[in-house]
Amino acid sequence: MGNGQWIEVGNGVFQRRYDPLDVSIGLVLGPTGAVVIDTRNNPAEALAIIEDVAEGFSLPIMAAINTHAHYDHSFGNQVFKAEGIPIYGHHLIARHYADYEKPHLDKVKNHPGTEPDKSWQEVVLTPPTVPVQAPTTICPGGREIELLPLAPGHTDTDLAVRIPDAGIWFLGDIIEESGPPMFGSGAHPLGWPQVLESLLERIGESDAIIPGHGTPVDRAFVVRQQQQLELLADELSAAHAQEIPAGKIRFSAGLLQIWPAQFLREAVQDVYAQLGD
Repeated sequence: MGNGQWIEVGNGVFQRRYDPLDVSIGLVLGPTGAVVIDTRNNPAEALAIIEDVAEGFSLPIMAAINTHAHYDHSFGNQVFKAEGIPIYGHHLIARHYADYEKPHLDKVKNHPGTEPDKSWQEVVLTPPTVPVQAPTTICPGGREIELLPLAPGHTDTDLAVRIPDAGIWFLGDIIEESGPPMFGSGAHPLGWPQVLESLLERIGESDAIIPGHGTPVDRAFVVRQQQQLELLADELSAAHAQEIPAGKIRFSAGLLQIWPAQFLREAVQDVYAQLGD
């Protein structure tokens, strides 16, 4: 489904799914301009977004928003900054870059053969130019957009984006549709269920949720994923409390129906690192 067309998911709100990684890019049209949600994986991919917006719409891009710090959602930031476009994102993205993304980026730049699918030689890590620390309403294109910094879940930099007059949420990888939720790179599996629980208090029955990868989902989908993550958190908390070594945890059949074993091992590493081995 990647590299498709702009699909209108709500009044004046669009999703476009790009390869590689089938990443969702959002576009919110207002009376005076457009706002882009997420900036993709490198400068060339970010430039493609800008070109596709120019080709499909007659509005200037007034702002960009990062749903979180991971490379496939924010490594295109430098292109938007160079164009003078403000970038909104969680205030901890700069710290997350230093702790997680920069070591990964440096490794690939120094040894490109280790991950030949990554085109990162031209990437310059560029944190948001407008850090968001508290719930904020912005109106850069003449249309209200709510930015809600979340507690640590998929990362410690997750930002929910709500377009209230359309009933649309962009949640990045806090919700996954094209595959199960992923861990590693600073994920917080124990806190993730509570993050979704807090969002569900605000998400309406008729709202549409755009995940970081995949097709739009509804509130019931978020409820199911919250329950799955809660099951995972409960089992890993119990294992840690029983002092079961990380490498000896036996995952339940219920978890293995949802996640590959490798994903679960990454979740264990996150949890044990945060709670102490």
